Amino acid sequence: MQGSSAVETAAEHGLSDAEAQRRLAERGPARKPAASRSYASIVRHNVFTLPNTVLGVLGIVTVALGEAADAIFLGIVVANALIGSVQEIRAKRALEQLAALVKPTAQVVRDGRARELDVAQVVPGDLVLLQPGGQIVAGGEVVVAEALLVDESILTGESEPVARAAGDPVLSGSFAVEGTGSYLVSAVGAESYAERLAGEARAFRHPPSPFQLGLNRLIVTLVLIAVPLVGALTISLWLRETPFDEALPTVVAGVINIIPEGLILLASLVYLSGALKLSRRGALTQQLNAIESLASADTVCFDKTGTLTEARLRVAALVPAGDVGEDEFAAALGRYAAAFPSPNPTLQAIEAAFPADGEEPAAQVPFSSRWKWSGVELSDGGYVLGAPELFALGPLESSATTEAAGGRRVVALGATAEPLGGVDPVAGPPQDTRVVGLAVLSEELRPDARETVEYFGQEGIRLLVLSGDAPATVAAIAGDAGMTGAKPVDGRRLPAEDGELLELVGSTASVGRIEPEGKRRIVETLRRSGGYVAMVGDGVNDVPALKASRIAIAQGSGSQMARTVADIVLVRGSFDAVPRLVAEGRQILRNMQRVSKIYTTKCVFGALMVLTVGLSPLPYPFLPRHLSFASFFVTGVPPFFLALAPSSGPWRMTSFLRDVLRFAVPAAAALTVGVGAAYALAAEGLDLEADAARTIATTIFVVASLYVIFCLEATDRGRAGWVGAMCLVLIGVYAVALAIPPVQDFFRLVPPGAQGVGCIALGLVLAVAGLAIAGIRPGRAARL
Repeated sequence: MQGSSAVETAAEHGLSDAEAQRRLAERGPARKPAASRSYASIVRHNVFTLPNTVLGVLGIVTVALGEAADAIFLGIVVANALIGSVQEIRAKRALEQLAALVKPTAQVVRDGRARELDVAQVVPGDLVLLQPGGQIVAGGEVVVAEALLVDESILTGESEPVARAAGDPVLSGSFAVEGTGSYLVSAVGAESYAERLAGEARAFRHPPSPFQLGLNRLIVTLVLIAVPLVGALTISLWLRETPFDEALPTVVAGVINIIPEGLILLASLVYLSGALKLSRRGALTQQLNAIESLASADTVCFDKTGTLTEARLRVAALVPAGDVGEDEFAAALGRYAAAFPSPNPTLQAIEAAFPADGEEPAAQVPFSSRWKWSGVELSDGGYVLGAPELFALGPLESSATTEAAGGRRVVALGATAEPLGGVDPVAGPPQDTRVVGLAVLSEELRPDARETVEYFGQEGIRLLVLSGDAPATVAAIAGDAGMTGAKPVDGRRLPAEDGELLELVGSTASVGRIEPEGKRRIVETLRRSGGYVAMVGDGVNDVPALKASRIAIAQGSGSQMARTVADIVLVRGSFDAVPRLVAEGRQILRNMQRVSKIYTTKCVFGALMVLTVGLSPLPYPFLPRHLSFASFFVTGVPPFFLALAPSSGPWRMTSFLRDVLRFAVPAAAALTVGVGAAYALAAEGLDLEADAARTIATTIFVVASLYVIFCLEATDRGRAGWVGAMCLVLIGVYAVALAIPPVQDFFRLVPPGAQGVGCIALGLVLAVAGLAIAGIRPGRAARL
């Protein structure tokens, strides 16, 4: 905290640029907080996973006993750590570059002029201006406050905004919700950076996603299954007095076949790949699980401006009162708009249509979505601008109604002689306000609006427009965009009971004249009823609903506050990018559900082999090197391509663990029957040597597993062809590798003779028959 001498400055003009530079040099470079995890954290996270730890310990023991060839699975550990770390570091750099486009800035007064500065350039003594949605980037004391309300929920947990007056302190990381003002900076430093505070807020807001939780449960379940099975296998080997140098490879083989060594790596890669794809489309993913959440959304709520309609408004018509000339009305509108230092979109449109010299107002009432009007007191009296229903329109009433019903935005300008300095804005405009006229503003429907609405309808996602504009205007725009069921609903008259609110919201596609708390209540009610709700917003009035939603999406042109609480920021994109993001997320989930079934089938197969052959007098059918060789063809190459490739077909958000096991258990049982029967015949019935019998078991496992993969993908017409070709190529590569002497020697494989081929054929027939009985066959497996 700096002393009082450090913050002495002219509150009206701010610091001089020379003085600011001197103080900046004196302070030294500010420590920039990490926008994401550090490099060391990324490496630790990818090296010390549960599967890597288990496999690493077993590998070290195996090497220590002189069986380095059986520790080849350590390559999987190294690959997991290396690939995961490299990809996450690449993603970190790409996303940090994108995040720089939406980082907070401060409007600082230097040499009597306001300028936009990076927060790192703010020094004690700076005078910082505040507008609705602006972030307080450093601690300080309020100098000027005009109806200023500050949201400190990220810091204090207090959900209600607090009023701040001149002399009150403001906290770094909070936001101006309503009103305007300025504050004198007294403390800067790393704790003042919005990025860190925003990151903490986001991490607190979203727990692990359902898919992440399901994946974690699957990993833990498989490890817990492996522990007693390996214990039973160890006891069995001890009772049979198996030599240690034979028992250890058997135990290691049993363990590595149950551990899904590459699944966590693949899930991380897919999430990161999805985040990078979204970044190329101008979307910054601030939570990795936001990709899944977006894919899971069944309802999307949004404001119409900047989504269905273009973000910029234009003045389409003026309707002056009977005793006012159009030129007089236009001049009054221009003076009014020019008097606000930071105009909202409505004032920007008026200012562009009727430019005027700016005047210093004696007093002003900032606009708020709660009271829906604003005002300025100029030299010759006051003007107020707001929703038409706040005024006695008289003959202008019919014009306002007609224009609103046609989808236009209508605002009324009034004149008042009453001072605005001490008015209560919640009570409405002053009683003596005389209407000067109506300004009709046009919002052009976005060219892609109808296509976007149509996409959501095809995907079964419901759209709901929540807007502060007149109900008739909102309903008309929604109808023009192709949203069925849109009707005028007044958000100021929402039912008190949740059941009635659900019924009302379910009967329409739009709600107008809705306040921020109304938006939040609708989102919360939909969530409590079981909905998976996404909220798209850009302004301060959208923030409560953004916080309440399951997935918050902010437009890059929106307020700092909206961008901070969002999970996805449309930096360069607009609402038409959201369908592509949904499609990307659903592809990711669909692919990961399928790939998880492949890994889990292999793991359950390993558990069943331990329970059957492993506990029998027969030698175990695999050495660790056999499983490492087989894993390349089963859980190495195929899942990598399948997880990242385009996909189509059914997608559903149900219990991940139940869905995966419902497929994996019968598939693994069929593989166990085929491999176990053929191996027993080869080892006992035909009395083949151990390596030959194990080669038969490995071959059946590889070929039958590739058939399972093809069955799983055959319902996807876009992938069935190339997946089938990939499986045939991998079988060919396996056959060629089996004929290469160095490969034979290293992996202890024996090319099968006539008897071996017969055993392989028998095992494959049994496995395919078992799969068919379980309903796993081309064209049907994906439905399981």
